Amino acid sequence: MGGKNKQRTKGNFRPSSSGRAAELLARETGAVPGFVGFSSSSSGDLCYVPAVHGADEIDSLVDADFRMVLRKLSKRDTVTKLKAVQEFGAMCQERESEIVKGVLPYWPRIYCRISLDHDRRVREATQQAFEQLILKVRRNLAPYLKSIMGHWLIAQCDTYPPAASAAVVAFQVAFPLNKQTEALSFCKEEVLSILLDNLLKETPETISDPQTVPEEERTAKYLRLLTSSLLAVKKLLTTLPQRDLDPLAEKLTHLLAQGKFWKYGKHKSPQIRGAFFEAVSALCECTPQLVQAESPRACPMVLLSIDDTDPVVLPALWEAVLHVLSSIPDCWLHANARKGVLPKLWLLLREGGRGLATVLYPNLLPFISKLPQEVLDPGLDFYSIFFTSVIQGLSSERAACSPSESAAIISAAMECLRYSVLQNATEDEEHRRVQDMLLREQLLPLVDSAIGNSALQNGPLFPQVAHILASWEKRGGWGAGPPGEGGAEAADPTFCRLVSDLWEGLERLCVQRVDSEEAQQGALMGVAVLLRTMRNPKAGSGTNGHGKKAVRICFTDPDGEDSRQEVREGRKGTEEPPLLKSGRLEGLVCTLAELAVTYLTDRDSAHHLCFLSALLRSFASPRVFQALLDADVEADRGMDASLEYLRKPGETLTQNPAVLFLLRKVIVWLRREREEDTELLVSMVFSSLLCCSTQEEKTLILNHMTNMDLSWGVLLQIIRKACADTDLLNAAVGWLKGPVLGEKLVELAGRLCTAGLRGPGGVSASAGSHTHSWALVSLVLSQQLNNEAVIGESYVEKIITQLHDTLSEAKGLLDAGDMEPLVSFICDVASNFFSSMKGCLQLVSAEDLLLTLFQLCAQDQDAMRLSDSSLLKLRHACFTGASSLVGHSDPEIREGSFLYSAALWVRNQLFSCTFGMKSLRVLIAAVQNLAETVVNAGQRGPHLLVQFISHLTPTEEEWRKMRQALPPQWVKRPLLSGRLRITCDYPPVDVWKLRASPRLPSHLSTVALLGQLLCMVPEEQQGVGSLWPPDAKHTVSEVLYALQWCEEMEGSPAVVSEFCGMLRELNVTAERLRQKGGDSCDVLETLFDRSRKEGALWSLTLESYIQTEVDSADIRKLCKSVESLFPLTEPGLCTAQVLCPSLSSEERGHMVTLSVAALLDWHCGSQDKEHVATANLAALHCCLRAGTEIGAEVLQGIMAMLMEWRSSKEERFLFGSDLKKVPAGLLSLNVEMGRFLCWGVTQCSEMLLDTQWDFLLCSMLAWLETVTENTASFWNPWVQLFVCENCDLIVQLSQFFSSPPAGAADQMPANLASEWEEFFVEGIHTRLLPLLATITEEFPDPDDALFPLPVLGAVGEALCYVPLQMVTQNKLTPRFVAAQRTNLPESLQTLLNTLAPLLLFKARPVQLAVFHVLDKVMPELPKYDVDSDNARCEGDNDDEEPSLSPPAALMCILATMEELLDGILDGLQVGECAVVQPHSDEYCCILGYLLIWKLILNFFKASSSQLRVQYSQYLRKSGSLHCLLQHLFRLMPENPFLPGQPAESGVREAKTLFTEALQLSVRGSKDLERELAHLACSVYHGTLKDMPAMARLWWNSQDKRVSAAVDRFTSKYVSGVLSSQEIAAVHSSTQTFHNMTVKARSAAREAIATYSVDDIFIELVIQLPLNYPLGSISVESGRRVGVSAQQWRNWTLQLSTYLTHQNGSIMEGLALWKNNVEKRFEGVEDCMICFSVIHGSNYSLPKKACRTCKKKFHSACLYKWFTSSNKSTCPLCRETFF
Repeated sequence: MGGKNKQRTKGNFRPSSSGRAAELLARETGAVPGFVGFSSSSSGDLCYVPAVHGADEIDSLVDADFRMVLRKLSKRDTVTKLKAVQEFGAMCQERESEIVKGVLPYWPRIYCRISLDHDRRVREATQQAFEQLILKVRRNLAPYLKSIMGHWLIAQCDTYPPAASAAVVAFQVAFPLNKQTEALSFCKEEVLSILLDNLLKETPETISDPQTVPEEERTAKYLRLLTSSLLAVKKLLTTLPQRDLDPLAEKLTHLLAQGKFWKYGKHKSPQIRGAFFEAVSALCECTPQLVQAESPRACPMVLLSIDDTDPVVLPALWEAVLHVLSSIPDCWLHANARKGVLPKLWLLLREGGRGLATVLYPNLLPFISKLPQEVLDPGLDFYSIFFTSVIQGLSSERAACSPSESAAIISAAMECLRYSVLQNATEDEEHRRVQDMLLREQLLPLVDSAIGNSALQNGPLFPQVAHILASWEKRGGWGAGPPGEGGAEAADPTFCRLVSDLWEGLERLCVQRVDSEEAQQGALMGVAVLLRTMRNPKAGSGTNGHGKKAVRICFTDPDGEDSRQEVREGRKGTEEPPLLKSGRLEGLVCTLAELAVTYLTDRDSAHHLCFLSALLRSFASPRVFQALLDADVEADRGMDASLEYLRKPGETLTQNPAVLFLLRKVIVWLRREREEDTELLVSMVFSSLLCCSTQEEKTLILNHMTNMDLSWGVLLQIIRKACADTDLLNAAVGWLKGPVLGEKLVELAGRLCTAGLRGPGGVSASAGSHTHSWALVSLVLSQQLNNEAVIGESYVEKIITQLHDTLSEAKGLLDAGDMEPLVSFICDVASNFFSSMKGCLQLVSAEDLLLTLFQLCAQDQDAMRLSDSSLLKLRHACFTGASSLVGHSDPEIREGSFLYSAALWVRNQLFSCTFGMKSLRVLIAAVQNLAETVVNAGQRGPHLLVQFISHLTPTEEEWRKMRQALPPQWVKRPLLSGRLRITCDYPPVDVWKLRASPRLPSHLSTVALLGQLLCMVPEEQQGVGSLWPPDAKHTVSEVLYALQWCEEMEGSPAVVSEFCGMLRELNVTAERLRQKGGDSCDVLETLFDRSRKEGALWSLTLESYIQTEVDSADIRKLCKSVESLFPLTEPGLCTAQVLCPSLSSEERGHMVTLSVAALLDWHCGSQDKEHVATANLAALHCCLRAGTEIGAEVLQGIMAMLMEWRSSKEERFLFGSDLKKVPAGLLSLNVEMGRFLCWGVTQCSEMLLDTQWDFLLCSMLAWLETVTENTASFWNPWVQLFVCENCDLIVQLSQFFSSPPAGAADQMPANLASEWEEFFVEGIHTRLLPLLATITEEFPDPDDALFPLPVLGAVGEALCYVPLQMVTQNKLTPRFVAAQRTNLPESLQTLLNTLAPLLLFKARPVQLAVFHVLDKVMPELPKYDVDSDNARCEGDNDDEEPSLSPPAALMCILATMEELLDGILDGLQVGECAVVQPHSDEYCCILGYLLIWKLILNFFKASSSQLRVQYSQYLRKSGSLHCLLQHLFRLMPENPFLPGQPAESGVREAKTLFTEALQLSVRGSKDLERELAHLACSVYHGTLKDMPAMARLWWNSQDKRVSAAVDRFTSKYVSGVLSSQEIAAVHSSTQTFHNMTVKARSAAREAIATYSVDDIFIELVIQLPLNYPLGSISVESGRRVGVSAQQWRNWTLQLSTYLTHQNGSIMEGLALWKNNVEKRFEGVEDCMICFSVIHGSNYSLPKKACRTCKKKFHSACLYKWFTSSNKSTCPLCRETFF
């Protein structure tokens, strides 16, 4: 077909030549052939998968999907093969069995190949897929079994265990257990043939293609195949029965005859060597005759490899060694034992098996048992070398640090020693020499070294010695019965002698170790362990802890008898080991005890004391104690007095040697009060007690010891020892429960408490004894046996009572700081008591103690002066006790119980104390932990918690008092926002001054605690339903009330902000309480009732609750009818205002009717109660704001009524009144009238008559006059409300007259608009403009609580509508600054000097109001700098470029602001965004700075091109613009996207702070977090737009990091916006040029200018860069006619210069360029320095002429020439320039 990449001819459907040949061959032969060059299998298996052609009868059997998968299996790529195998297995599992059967002809060859794949994952997946295939085809696999079985068996021996396991599983699935041998036997010939081929014929090159497979991979695959084949040989031999092995003898003989096979034993791969020795073992076991025939090869190969210690090889090697020794009788003829085998073995044993002792040493006994006599002779030398080597192996590094290694060596040594003794158990001289050598040179030195080695003490040596002694004693006749009954005749004299020699040797070793003044502690304990183990081998160190299977080895009797003796004992603990019968053990113990007591008495040896204590623990017998008494006879007389107490009950007790030893020696040693000896001596005490016959004797002795003057540490150790062991506890139980110990402990507790109350001095005087004393008290209170206290219950209660009384007394002394040790001790004792004693809190004293602990936990830690560790102990003790209490308490909280008392105490604390935030957190945490303990106490826990909350909840009267104690400053915010109508007595100034108290009102503390507890109540319990407390609705209402109070306080003072933060941390919110309460808590009804009764804050709470998820229908159910709210009281008005938005339009209309009726009734009545008119006007206004429509007659009626009020009782309108003396009710009435008039202007202006407009406007102006005369009263919230409503009326009027609604202008009175413009506007703003400065002078501190911030916001908003004429012709008091250079008129200068400083004022409304006023006048200021006489030029001379300052008042403030911002933003790098909190001082400072720059940019934009040059020069010299740009990149956010915009979206699609207009509302409070960032972006946008050259200059002067950051930010967010605006401005420009046209291309960011004059035609293409305006604007040439190339280059360069250096738009640059060209045509010569007529930056003409050459130059060009060349010559003629 040609190359792979060649294009096939279209329509050529003819198959390739190879395909046609295969098809033709298939038709002729009727079968699909195999691959050329590959032999077919013997079974005629198909060796490749057919393609889609010919062979239809075969092709139809293979599913298309299977065909594709099988082809993938032939790929070389590992991942492809792995996925294909997995897919094959899945398809076998999913497809029908008939479809799967079609794969069988192709599977054997594929399986045989991929089962040997190099990748282990492929091999594992192959076996798993094979399993799925077997499950589908079952018996149909049989015809292909012989071709698969060989590789299947190899796969079962795969070196990768998961693959081997998968193959075994597949084999088990294919054949039942009873058929597996039969299946293997069926294929044995084929299997063995494959294995022989693998072992004898295959090479790395034959199993893998050398051209495609790397050498490393080929080698690894070959080694794995050899290993698996050898293991498969073993598996085949061990699986087949003997009858099936005979036919294989010929092939096996051939295998053994091959030298290549035997070379595998020396292969460098340990896996192959291990598999080889396993195969040899199987051959020796199954076909010994074949191996015997090859013994000259087999024996040296196996026996001479005995030193191979590879962990993989060694187990198989020793198995092969033992099999060779067993199956080849003449094996030592082929291997020299003396020279070749044994030296290697001795070296291996001396090295401890080289880390493989656990595998090697268990084979030693079978090994030496198989050695013939000729190898063993001479026996003495053999055994000496053997055991010396074995024991020397214990000193190897690995055996010394591995207990299992050393245990294996010792076990093997002892087994071999017992065997060797049995083999030499005669009286023959040679045998006796062997016996003596084994005993004296091997066993006893080994035991001696073990005594001094703690590692060997814990091994199996001592139990083995005990078993050897027991076995030999039994053979020696000690266990056969009395001598007179034939036992002596059965005794073996050899073993009698051996037992005697061994005992003598052991006695000599032990006495030598003990009878030494320098005896080591470890050696003495080793002797004790040896003796204890010989008494009871079970009590020896844990030799059975490895969990290995017990092994029993029996040795044949030397005389040929059938009796067998156990050498290695079973390791199960239930088997009783043989006991020593000779009686020499106790005699040895007595001897050693006498030596120990002698050293103890004479030399006070601590080591011998420890040894004696250990001996007595194991050998507490009268004989031993008698021996101890006999060793020290002198002590008898000294102890006669102490025996008098014990002689009276019975004389037998005083004759007990154990008791005598206790009283004469142990008590004396105990009185020495050496702490390190106490535990040992207490052990001796119990050893003595165990020798007493009755319980009464033991109790009597312990009582006697208690009354002795012994230390408390002794009693502590006695009780600990008794509680740790059941036998010892039974001995001491009478004493523990008795009165002697109980009264002693009560007395001790009293002493400790008394000492603790005396302070640290009382405790530290005897700190050690107190430590034991507290530990003793803690032990008897915490230890519990059989669900009872260790001591009597009455004594426990007495001790607890003392602890409680002491802790209560110490609680009042904690502030002195001296009680911490006492509190710490008591907490430890209480914690142990509560956690250990069941039912401990059934004692009244225990509950009292727990209450005191809880009170300490709930108090402020600063007052208690306790360390953190003591506080942790305190909490642990308290809540451990609470947990124990709740678990065993009654289902109801009874009066006087702990929970009741705790709730009562917490409640009293909340009412009587004021908490700071820290102390409140501590109290809440303590109660919360207690509540969690209660809830987690099981099913009764939630019920107990509900009861606990009920006991904590205040009564209604208590709630009322706490609400009244809340500060009233919350009124201000809802009053001024119009959400609340409320009046009260005229408050004094001091009421509104917030005092920063660190304490919280009790109401807040209570609701925080109860709210947290309510949130912890489970929502429901199975079978019970809701557990919400029945009266919880009142508590929830109070919580909501407190939350509303905090919200209205606006976080002031700071403690309220902290309190709100704590509630958020605790998740105590209205939403959570609503979810927890559900329908069972009718909070809405409760809030409505309280709002009707009290109004005020309850109404606001109701409003907030309604706004959550309350349905309007539920609200209307509460308010059954509108009439129920009338007549309106103040609470009723508050409730009506809240409910109004939720009422239907009919109900609101009805409310309007009732309000108007009430107003008319009041108007026609006595009119003595203003609150009636105020309330009804307010209700009417609420309905009108909600959208209720009223008729014209109603409006006219109300307006007429108001006008009549003014005529009859003008004093109600407060015209010219002193607001200090006006009551709040009258102020509220005027507020409501103003609100109604404001609504009339906005909604019903067309209904107002001429007289009504006059009334409205005159009232507004009169009220404003009153406001301006009472600025000192602006601290009053009601006065502030009055001012704000008046300003709102002004705003609405200004909006109405500036843009009247549609049709309103036609219906207005004729002269109304002119009167507004001519009279009222002037009257308003003449008063408002000075008012801003007056208020800030009256209230200079914005942080003052009396500061009228809402008033400033209202006045500022009204000032936004001041006309420009009123600003420029203002009547402000003149204000000038000395030495201030200005060309402005006096009025404008006064305006700037008066308002500009207010940009520094730390109140946002003031700053924004000033900005809006000054922003109106900024465009008017540049005209005063044009052609001025002084021109206000800084440095106006011929040598420097002229500069001109923007308004001096602004620049002065700007300089001050720059200093402040340098301090605020100091430390921030360019690109790091500063985080500024709204309303902070920093916020106001940055806001003022940016607003000034907004004004300067507006001023700059309105100036002419010539003035811009001078202004920009000033800004550059002063560095102000440099500072601005530096600060902007610290204020602009890194990602200036608006919320909700994807940060990764394109700038054109997304909304950013640069694309959206900035709204600077004076009273706006939304998005203040983004206001500074948005303003900074707006200033940066304006700077780049209006001062591009200045910005470009700054950017080029920055370092690389700053420049890159600025460029990246500008290009991404700003350049696109500016480019679009610039191109759009060109496109929409109305500016026209003579002889020039300009077109714009927005998509390409281009502008095309075409200039033509006479026969000259020029086309210029202006291209904006991607980082416009930072990058240079490129000017490209279009078409040109009639212009020389040089002139053309000059003009393009000039235009590029203008666009680069001028601070203006493209149109302005084109205008300058056109002017320059026209000047050139008019004959004005170019400046010979810049080659331009018009200067590129200051736009001046060449004026400075050289006197010599008469050429003219720009002043700026000359200045630059002179300074750069350091000469004063003409650039052309080089003459001196004058």
